Amino acid sequence: MKSALRNRLAEKMAGEITLSDSPGDALRKWRINFNIAPGILAEKLGFSPSVISDYEGGRRKSPGTAVVGKIVDTILTIDNENGGKYMKKYANILYSDFDDEVIYDMHDYDSSIPLQKFCDAIDCKYITGSMDYRIYGYTVVNSLNAIVELSATEFNKIYGWSTERALIFTNVSTGKSPMIAIRVTPFKPRCVILQGISPEEIHPLVPELASRDKIALLTTDMDTDRIVKVLREQPW
Repeated sequence: MKSALRNRLAEKMAGEITLSDSPGDALRKWRINFNIAPGILAEKLGFSPSVISDYEGGRRKSPGTAVVGKIVDTILTIDNENGGKYMKKYANILYSDFDDEVIYDMHDYDSSIPLQKFCDAIDCKYITGSMDYRIYGYTVVNSLNAIVELSATEFNKIYGWSTERALIFTNVSTGKSPMIAIRVTPFKPRCVILQGISPEEIHPLVPELASRDKIALLTTDMDTDRIVKVLREQPW
């Protein structure tokens, strides 16, 4: 991994954690993004396991910039030792433009928000999966264009900076195609919302696929422009 790329990613991560209103929550987001257990991160840092937990839970004073920098560097080092899977993913995001015919809107939050609150804002109907999750962002995707135009690698771009997000697929007919596309890619979202379809029109395979990947599945009748407007206006 080129040092310039690693430095750019480290700057983004450290800046987000340091400037966040909830630094511990932002730290937890990036640790989860890189799929690193708190105990492993603590061990690599030479910290007590409770230190990471206390930072993330807000029970310990927010770490200063020097400690944040050390934590971020350690996260990237662990990923690099494991083949750099997540750094490669984020490299594609850092150095690419999104086609507005594929991705209508994308936003990442500094702090997590309850999934139930997010779904209530756009009048979702529950199908299956846990609603106890908290998410760090959302992506509104043209389902047909995404499936037709994006390669498997490019498809991963819709996850933005965190897979702990809601993917809203627009203009679906049965929901089968986007769920199969998710099934064969390595990253899984916390939630999938199928737009423009009623629960009765969903293909029987779709809830089963969502359950296998532990994805909360919902639908909404709200039109795409309204979804984008409502979500952008939320004070989260």
